[in-house]
Amino acid sequence: MTDRPPPSLPRFSSIQEERQHRRERLAVGLRLFGRLGFDEGVAGHITARDPELTDHFWVNPFGMSFKRIRVRDLLLVDGKGQVVEGTWPVNAAAFCIHSQIHAARPDVISAAHAHGTYGKAWSALHRPLQPLTQDACAFFDDHEVFDDYSGVVYDLAEGARIAKSLGQGKAVILANHGVVTVGTSVDEAVWWFVTMERTCQVQLMVEAAGGGRPIPDDVALLTRGQVGSHIAGWLSFQSLYDWIVATEPDVLDG
Repeated sequence: MTDRPPPSLPRFSSIQEERQHRRERLAVGLRLFGRLGFDEGVAGHITARDPELTDHFWVNPFGMSFKRIRVRDLLLVDGKGQVVEGTWPVNAAAFCIHSQIHAARPDVISAAHAHGTYGKAWSALHRPLQPLTQDACAFFDDHEVFDDYSGVVYDLAEGARIAKSLGQGKAVILANHGVVTVGTSVDEAVWWFVTMERTCQVQLMVEAAGGGRPIPDDVALLTRGQVGSHIAGWLSFQSLYDWIVATEPDVLDG
């Protein structure tokens, strides 16, 4: 075993160091999505706001497999949707959704969206998740449903409506589409997506078994403070980051 200290929140001595950190977290998050089977053709994207050019964000290249992405493959996209760093095209839907979320929520560093099997299945029910488990409480009274599916999101106005529906929450269920999660770090946004996908799976299983008994609202709210905080989301990603870097070290190629 490697003798190493426990994880701690990062501190940066320069903008360049912070930018590199966000890019590394983003590339690893995308590889993780590939490992967990969240890829569906060319669909899906995670963004990281640039720490200096705050109306720009880093995103995965359109058409490149999550399983292949390295730090050097990431695109920097400006507020008009133009690729200013990188050689691949940007996913138009990614720009329409993420640009509007980043504009509406200055606190959001990262947003994640992919077509996971269980998130898609749950989204077809047009309902919020219930606090059926401890992990589900992370989303109690902290996510919304965007009940207005009209096809692939190629319209900035629809992206703005999604951002409005998200409000100040950590996630929004896009009816008949999937889920979007956000965070004050890439780590947090990625973890919320992972655990929300699993929460959708569990609720589908519970309902198939005849239904369950939700956790009372007051206890769910208390539990949200324990498992649904920014630091809890960040911390939960750290072991997954270590796993991907250890097994796929080329992800950090810059």
